[in-house]
Amino acid sequence: MSTVALDTKTVRPPIPTLWSQFSHLRTEADTPELWPSPDDLSVENLVTETDDPVDNIFSEKQQRLLPDSLYASWTGPGPGRSFIALANVGLFYALRLPPIVPDVLVSVDVNMPEDVWIKRKRSYLVWEYGKPPDVAIEVVSNAEGEEDGRKFQLYAQAKVLYYVIFDPIEELGNGVLRLYERRGNRYVEIPDRWLPGLQLGLTLWEGWFEDKYDVWLRWCDKDGHLLLTSAERAQQEQQAKELALSQLTQERREKEQERQQKELAQLQRDQLIAQLRNLGINPDELLKK
Repeated sequence: MSTVALDTKTVRPPIPTLWSQFSHLRTEADTPELWPSPDDLSVENLVTETDDPVDNIFSEKQQRLLPDSLYASWTGPGPGRSFIALANVGLFYALRLPPIVPDVLVSVDVNMPEDVWIKRKRSYLVWEYGKPPDVAIEVVSNAEGEEDGRKFQLYAQAKVLYYVIFDPIEELGNGVLRLYERRGNRYVEIPDRWLPGLQLGLTLWEGWFEDKYDVWLRWCDKDGHLLLTSAERAQQEQQAKELALSQLTQERREKEQERQQKELAQLQRDQLIAQLRNLGINPDELLKK
């Protein structure tokens, strides 16, 4: 187990032009009490979305796979506990600082806003949801993303509980999958790929997702069973229906064969009785003997 100390010197300086309207408020998001009230500030100048494209086809698919399987197969970390899972959505975690944009984020005990077109609801603003996300996942495309450098520091500063780096072709040279848990002001690498705070695990799985065969990052339960995507669940349900239909068809076939055998036995009996009568023998008398 390795421990990485946070070095705030690697964090990029604030962008005053973006946050100048909030200069009277705190810059740190240390505790919920220090986060601004939604009524205390205007968010109209926040850039919550841009037209920048995703970096590659694999990342785009991976970003959709992880939230899809949660919504299709997960009911949250416990009874009555809700969650949201988002891909490529800005995480605003402190005033006068630009957002981080994780490939995937998961936050428990929060609900999806009813109206996501309201400016302050378009992104994940920590002060709107009342807490940081529980998981941030980065899919490495190249070494320029600084997933184990600048972003590592920013996610810890944002107080994200778990930070996951998925490096499919090992651009960073430190393994395909790394999981970190925030403990105090440090991220500690966890080796078993299990997130106890969410009762969720992560695993590498080789197979087809949509039209692409590759090694994918997948959610799993404590026993290592995959959380199925909506397409996999639909396929599973279809296979279950086909199996049930096959079993029903077999039962009907067996009942039909049984009926035909009974009819054949009755026909043979009737023919035998008829032959006996033609020979002048009373079948009923034979049965009495």
